[in-house]
Amino acid sequence: MHEVSIPQSVIDRVVARHGREHVHDNLVPSRTALVVVDMQNAFMLPGVAHSPCLMAQKIVPNINRLANAVRATAGTVVWIKTAYSKETLESWSTLYGMIGAKGTEKRARALAVGSKGHELWPDLDVQPQDLIVEKNRYSAFIQGSSDLAGILRQRGLDTLLVTGTVTNVCCESTARDAMMLNFKTIMVSDGNAAVTDEDHNASLCNFYLTFGDVMSTEFAIGCLERNVQKGLAAAE
Repeated sequence: MHEVSIPQSVIDRVVARHGREHVHDNLVPSRTALVVVDMQNAFMLPGVAHSPCLMAQKIVPNINRLANAVRATAGTVVWIKTAYSKETLESWSTLYGMIGAKGTEKRARALAVGSKGHELWPDLDVQPQDLIVEKNRYSAFIQGSSDLAGILRQRGLDTLLVTGTVTNVCCESTARDAMMLNFKTIMVSDGNAAVTDEDHNASLCNFYLTFGDVMSTEFAIGCLERNVQKGLAAAE
């Protein structure tokens, strides 16, 4: 697990801006979605992964805990999967130019729909009522990547708990774009995984300062359970 380290100076700036450490701790559980990004063999399984982040294996228990808590408090769990398509060779040619022919071949093989790499990590607790959405860019929300924003809005969901891999690439890209599309967005500090602690913590700090909230698994579950009790009390 990453050694999460958010400097006190960053926390102080957040409090100065928002008046409290956690700007989204008043989330409404039934309007909350757990968004799990790219927890696929293509990023996690040695010998199959084209871009391995082995730390992602260690966050699986926290993701499963969050998924159970979100379902139990009437929220929604969404599993995001990256899928390769030939169309992106032209529409995202900048990426393939950067990674070269060998990188392109590895990515295409690992993320082809129906391949071992495209599958979700087997230890994830995926339930029949959960949603599975495919994307074709780092961000699930950027134009043309997926229909995630419409799916969430159709269900009345306005708050997102973002988890998955890699923290500073697909997870942060998805979380930033979510906020700019007007979703209240929270990155889960021990529910995301990067290649290094430095990458992970830099990403969390950047997001926390401007784009949304950062919470641990334990804290996020506490908010869900506390707020669902508030909702029940208000209804009585």
